[in-house]
Amino acid sequence: MGNKTVIVIGAVNMDICGRPDREPRMKDSNPGTVSFSPGGVGRNIAHNLCLLGLNVKLVAAIGDDVYGDSIYESCTKLGMDMHLSRRMSGGRTSSYLCVTDENGDMLVGVSDTDISASITPEYLKAHIKEINEADAVVIDANLTQETVSWIAENITAPLYADPVSAAKADRLKPVLGKLTAFKPNEYEAKSMTGESTSLFAAEALLNAGVKKVFVSLGGDGIVAASDGEIIKLPCVTTEISNCTGCGDAATAAIIWAGVNGLGIAESASAAMKAAAMCAACPGAINPELCPELIS
Repeated sequence: MGNKTVIVIGAVNMDICGRPDREPRMKDSNPGTVSFSPGGVGRNIAHNLCLLGLNVKLVAAIGDDVYGDSIYESCTKLGMDMHLSRRMSGGRTSSYLCVTDENGDMLVGVSDTDISASITPEYLKAHIKEINEADAVVIDANLTQETVSWIAENITAPLYADPVSAAKADRLKPVLGKLTAFKPNEYEAKSMTGESTSLFAAEALLNAGVKKVFVSLGGDGIVAASDGEIIKLPCVTTEISNCTGCGDAATAAIIWAGVNGLGIAESASAAMKAAAMCAACPGAINPELCPELIS
């Protein structure tokens, strides 16, 4: 499998994560650890794609503050091509705050990604030729509805999407028919379709025009569906350290599998293996991720 080029258009954040030492007490200060790390759905997917050996170009809006400098430097060191990203003078780099329980399962998150609105159709028009030369383009739903719609209408490369959250997933509804693959979680899929089960939701997304649908079920595995085929795979058993970032790892594995011509079952299996590797790691990215471990 030769190296492919993937362009990711989405959000970068500074992730701030708090994890208490014991069962948290609500409305009280809890002893624990607080960590800072570069994140954001788009950036995390891009990071995982780099680990999977793909050539990655990241298109994101980044402030000219301390967080922005740190993120830009770290992405460059990972091997991401950042020349399409937009540095915003006076802009505030996106940040994401999450609090987990003592086991690392997320309790609540707060996302400040307003700067992502700076990735506009006008900005992307100047780079459309380079973007369409990629083997795949990935978007996350932190982008504005206008930008999402413009991308769907103008991008000819295979298009992948991550809904980010149920609150933002509706931005992708008008463009489902343009998507090569889509990976919502169970809650997002049900919210978007109004269906009561993950299987019905996957079928509804296929009927809306998505070519391949992958609905992640948390600890219950994944449902994968394409025209004429629907399967469910269990999770890969692992000791859970932190669930943050598992969805991004799974999405990256699906993209990696797609650009390398793998089928839906192999793609779903790769997604489960990548998610398990992430869950076993204390951070949102497992630096040991590689093609050999998810094939």
